[in-house]
Amino acid sequence: MPPTKKEPINPNDTFLGFDFGHKKIGVAIAHIETAIANPLTTVPAVNQKPNWQQLQLLIEKWQPQGLVVGQSVQQDGSDNLVTPRIIKFCRQLHGRFNLPVYQVDETLTTFEAKQMLYNDLNVSAKKLWKVQDQLAAQRILLTWINAQQRPHEP
Repeated sequence: MPPTKKEPINPNDTFLGFDFGHKKIGVAIAHIETAIANPLTTVPAVNQKPNWQQLQLLIEKWQPQGLVVGQSVQQDGSDNLVTPRIIKFCRQLHGRFNLPVYQVDETLTTFEAKQMLYNDLNVSAKKLWKVQDQLAAQRILLTWINAQQRPHEP
């Protein structure tokens, strides 16, 4: 199960962030010391399921100390249709890789990534499809890092 409380984070730690989708999963990487997250890759799903082989290769290559997954909810905070699949993905990540899995609200991250690419940078729809999930994963990681750096709430 994902951790429910803030655990001590080492400044040298590396984390992978995920923007989960049934067709593809955006992946980003962050180093706590620099508080910078970078888009990494997009992992296509296999029959609407995570491609565990590709995810394992990424985890072996980058050796993260933890994983951060965007939690999709409605604007009012209630679960949406994807929420149960994301929770299952988090449990599977933890079970397969024995790493702490943290969840953070991903509301509007994909929308923001699309808006930045399409409106601000005039990226074509084809290129947008390839990188939007990576950028959403980057925003998910940055949101989580910022939450870790705030004083602990009681």
